[in-house]
Amino acid sequence: MRTFLIFAMAALIPLASIYICFAWPSSDFYKEEDAIFDDWHVCRTNAYGERGFLQVTETETDAIFQPLIPFESVGEYTDTAYRLGEQFVEKYPDHYQRAEKIFEYVRDTVQYLPDIDQFDMDEYALNADEIANIIQTEGIAYGDCEEFAVLLAVMYLGAGYRSAVVIFPGHSAVLLYLPDYGKENVPFSLDGEPGWIWAEATGNTNPLGWCPVGQMGEPVLAHEITAGEHLPLWQAPEEELPPETQPPEPKPPEMQPPKPSSSSGALAAILPAILFILMITGIAIFVRKRRRRWARSQ
Repeated sequence: MRTFLIFAMAALIPLASIYICFAWPSSDFYKEEDAIFDDWHVCRTNAYGERGFLQVTETETDAIFQPLIPFESVGEYTDTAYRLGEQFVEKYPDHYQRAEKIFEYVRDTVQYLPDIDQFDMDEYALNADEIANIIQTEGIAYGDCEEFAVLLAVMYLGAGYRSAVVIFPGHSAVLLYLPDYGKENVPFSLDGEPGWIWAEATGNTNPLGWCPVGQMGEPVLAHEITAGEHLPLWQAPEEELPPETQPPEPKPPEMQPPKPSSSSGALAAILPAILFILMITGIAIFVRKRRRRWARSQ
């Protein structure tokens, strides 16, 4: 009976820990009107403007793209995602194979889910460390094209590659500097430098180097992510410091991995209650036996 009790309690621990192991590297979120900002004062709910997470601004003649959110995970802010990329260096010494394995890791552990379905918001961005932490605790993360791109760019940087985040209307991806790769369907140049290939991880079967050429009707804006570039240090005015808030909690996505059959699913739903009842029953039996032994010894 003692062995059973230990097993039952051990089985309940993972079920309880699901709700306490979720981490947010950015912890001091606050609101300004309807916008949510993190502790770098980067707006997580808008890609555009000086403090938008992708910092897309427009002039009369041009558009300027200097994404902010990737830099929350590199340089002095190096954390989970960058170190995750470093782990691929020793495991895959071949330069081309390593690039493919990192691409496949992001493609296979992040599932596409629009922000409105996950956060009840039209736009909300996670940084690379937040995505990596979810993968490491839950086994899978959800996001739209920006989450794929940011995680991929930071992991490539950690693995010793040069990477750039790219955007065109309604979409974002990554450019990877991988000269002589030879498997790409379209070669790219960045600032006149050839050797860049497209990394489009949002498709379940996309290979590294495949580019959806037919969907790119507008000019592509690109910005290379480097450890030496720093986030601007904005300071919220003390007399107008917005109240602290919490990031939106992800909703259970409708797009789930394959579910078990209805009978096994029903069993999984009531399993914690069954284990709890069995544990209490076991304790009661154990106490009753101890009382009988004590009574006989009197």
